[in-house]
Amino acid sequence: MASIRALLVGINDYAPGVAPPLSGCVNDITGVRALLDGRAGTAPAVHVLLDREATAAAVEGGIRERLGASGPGDTALFWFSGHGTQTWAHGADLLIEATGRNQALLCADGPLPDKRLRVLLDEVAARGARVVAVLDCCFSGGATRDPAFTARYAPGPWPSAPPREAAPGGPAAGSVLLLAACRLDQRAYETHFGGLRQGVFTRAVLDAARAAGPDTTYREVMSAADARVRCSGGHQQPVLLPAGPGGTADTAFLGNGTGRLTAGDHLLRHGAEGWEVDCGAGHGLPEGEPAAGPTATEFTVVGTEEAGRSVAVRTVLTDRCLVEPLGWEPGPDRALPVALSALGLPAATFAVLPRAGAEAGLVKALDRALATAGPNAGPSPLLRRVSDVRQAGDLHFRLEVHGPSVHVLRRDGTPFVAPLPLAAPEDARRAADCLTHLTRWHRLRDLPSPPSPLDGLVRVEIVPWGDGDGRPLAPDGSGEIVCAYGPGADGPRPPLLSVRLHNRSADRPLWCMLLDLTDGYASRSTLYPGHFIAPGRTGYALDGQPVQFSLPQGRPPVPGAEARDWLKLVVAEQELSTVPFHLPAWTAGPFGTRAQSPSRDDGVLRFSPPPPKTSARDLGSPAGHPYGRWTTRTLALRTVVPET
Repeated sequence: MASIRALLVGINDYAPGVAPPLSGCVNDITGVRALLDGRAGTAPAVHVLLDREATAAAVEGGIRERLGASGPGDTALFWFSGHGTQTWAHGADLLIEATGRNQALLCADGPLPDKRLRVLLDEVAARGARVVAVLDCCFSGGATRDPAFTARYAPGPWPSAPPREAAPGGPAAGSVLLLAACRLDQRAYETHFGGLRQGVFTRAVLDAARAAGPDTTYREVMSAADARVRCSGGHQQPVLLPAGPGGTADTAFLGNGTGRLTAGDHLLRHGAEGWEVDCGAGHGLPEGEPAAGPTATEFTVVGTEEAGRSVAVRTVLTDRCLVEPLGWEPGPDRALPVALSALGLPAATFAVLPRAGAEAGLVKALDRALATAGPNAGPSPLLRRVSDVRQAGDLHFRLEVHGPSVHVLRRDGTPFVAPLPLAAPEDARRAADCLTHLTRWHRLRDLPSPPSPLDGLVRVEIVPWGDGDGRPLAPDGSGEIVCAYGPGADGPRPPLLSVRLHNRSADRPLWCMLLDLTDGYASRSTLYPGHFIAPGRTGYALDGQPVQFSLPQGRPPVPGAEARDWLKLVVAEQELSTVPFHLPAWTAGPFGTRAQSPSRDDGVLRFSPPPPKTSARDLGSPAGHPYGRWTTRTLALRTVVPET
């Protein structure tokens, strides 16, 4: 049976001339020991080194002998609370030390360089053990604890670090999981907690672990601990390495359960500014406050007893977003896995510019229509009026009113659509409808996705129909795939293409949908309406029939004519509802007669799965939660009629 072997090192009392004393390190180790003893299952084998007995040689020996006895499947835990230090790097070390310094743990009699520590831990990992190192000392992210906060840092000078060693037959990098109190250029601190002095990081980890359930992962514990450290004053930034999905970070903390393996999900936690999710503008969310208020972007809890409960984004920051729970109150002591379940589409901006001859009453009617274009006759979450072009968003409309018509123009003055009539007040609603339609279309075309493990797993290939070698067309210098009309008996003949989707994953079926977004502002999924593709297999648009890309009706195929399509690939682990992705082509018929978009009016793209169905073409959803990971890719395609 898998077991835990732990080496716990805490040093308050340093030898004279080595470092000033600390006060909270032994308390750290007492708390860790209590946590381990209270763990369900097989009693852990724990060895403790305190104060003067924790020499560099004793720590090395403890790792080799105590942790080295760990076998395959066991957890080997090394926990160090004490001073950290650093020295200038020289020679080959400069190739790997971006700060120009080497870091080291400071044992009772001197330093244990982080490179030496890594070799020792790699030797343990080579025996098949799951090695976890928790370092509560300064500069620990590379391998400081005032009267209120004491830095766990002791400057040198120290002897140069020994040469880097390679663990003979050692495992690949990443086999040792590091939970560090701070970044490699920061200090870690200790302070009082209700009269008991402890390391800020150790106390945060212990509190997070006590509040966690049996299947809580290292990643979740570290996320909760990070939030607690931020609340303590933000003097240090804890580090989890390696942080990539699917490794030890996503297994159960201290082996006390199976773990959820929710690789790629984000985490909900209570931080210094309230509830937050570790997903922000750097992950693809639109930065700032959502135009639709607290309902624009949502995350849903997955994999726990709170599964299905949601939080709404109120502010997007660079590295995280601040959120509000929707009708529930999470426990503030835990970090819960969440997945993106609804994405608020960023608002487009517009400016109304009456020109000479514009009737004032009709301009006022246009203003009213734009101000009431949203749900319940309120402002549309998709549109935001600006008076200064410097406030314009990435999608901006110039509405120039010329006599009895409205011109919807881009920044450069080119038209989005043909001029819209504005001869009567009821015509104003058509202009507002046009702007919301164009905004939805552009947001679908430009829809980004957060960084995802699915990126690059599905390749879209466009091949001329009947091409013997089946070589895919490549984009030209402008990034577009160009398809040309050919000669025909009755005039130019539109190109026929084969469109295929190849799942390059070795082990997972993936749900794929291919949208065709036309320059007539339509979005439809007829090419590939959404099916699972098995690992290593290929799906074909239109069930393998040729795909004809031709100019739209009303645009004659004369020399020089062209049309554009944007093929939007959506890849997901779970089947998504396709309804929000559909949009009819824009037509300028009277308001109320044109087919309306089935999308919601709140400007939110929701990823809820469709109702259950049976289809011989679908492989079935892989095990997991209904809001799995997803990604997108866009291919630009231009169909042209050659000049000659």
